[in-house]
Amino acid sequence: MDVRGAMYLPARAMNSFQMWHTYERGVTERDMGFADRLNLNAIRTWLSYEAWHKDRASFGRALDHFLSSADSHGIRVLLGVFEGVGRPPVPKNLYDTDPWTGTSVWSPAKHVMRNRDEWDGPKRFVEWIMNRYRDDERVLAIEVMNEPGWRPWKKRFAREMFQYTRERRGEVPLTIGATSFANATDYYDWGIDVVQFHYNYPNTTDIYRGVLQQANELRNSISKPVWLTEWQRVANFGWGQKDVSAAQRGPDYASLAPVIRKSGVGNFFWSLMLKPAYMLSQRKRGILNGVFHEDGAVWSTEDASALKAMSGDDTFNGRERKEWPDWAKKVIEKA
Repeated sequence: MDVRGAMYLPARAMNSFQMWHTYERGVTERDMGFADRLNLNAIRTWLSYEAWHKDRASFGRALDHFLSSADSHGIRVLLGVFEGVGRPPVPKNLYDTDPWTGTSVWSPAKHVMRNRDEWDGPKRFVEWIMNRYRDDERVLAIEVMNEPGWRPWKKRFAREMFQYTRERRGEVPLTIGATSFANATDYYDWGIDVVQFHYNYPNTTDIYRGVLQQANELRNSISKPVWLTEWQRVANFGWGQKDVSAAQRGPDYASLAPVIRKSGVGNFFWSLMLKPAYMLSQRKRGILNGVFHEDGAVWSTEDASALKAMSGDDTFNGRERKEWPDWAKKVIEKA
């Protein structure tokens, strides 16, 4: 499958718990329409163990609606089960919608991931998901965990959850969100069906061409799909650098989209909706991600055209507005 996708959280959801706990059908339907305007055929999003635990009936209705809404636009969904990035999922963080302080959260909590005696709850969540969606054609793949990374306790939890998921597998492929190629090698012997890697901010397009060539070589050598599931723009700032120039704070998908298109690597850009950076460390540097404002205007028509061109059609008609959303301006004022 030619995968052309985007990472998705509603514009004002600071984490996946907020997306599912206060799920809004109209927002999903509108936003899947935006994805359709770019000729996307895939969306990547994460579920929330905490939202499911709080009200699984409501969560199930929301997820079914989400999948149906995406499907109505010819979009399949890469579903993430657990999240390895963020802050503790305590009420203060789960419910914080302040664009300056609201943050991504681990799912489940650190004490759950570290303590094998507390894994029954997450396993029940896995079982609930697999019973409903393991053969669902609307689901592109199930990502058992995003970025377990290098911490041993997080990797132990992710491996156990992956094996538990695999024992209940159906036709839907299984995968793990990896921070990089080096990190992805850890998951080969787990039995993943799809290799993921993330590379958001290369210094140059030449560097990116080399990485994409490696992706294609790896795909050919292991005969499995290799997807770039997080990418953003060319930027020459390092993560140890506090100050980011105004020119590099905003989106610039056009700087990488042609290179990715030429490579043929399946990909998901971050993110469909215009919003402050997911990671708090990036947000405090004034970084904005995304394509669409909530009213359907885009940050950049050049970006929108470059993204749509991955489908073979680069014609995009829309309004451009290179302004921070009013509800998020606090971030750029404070950064």
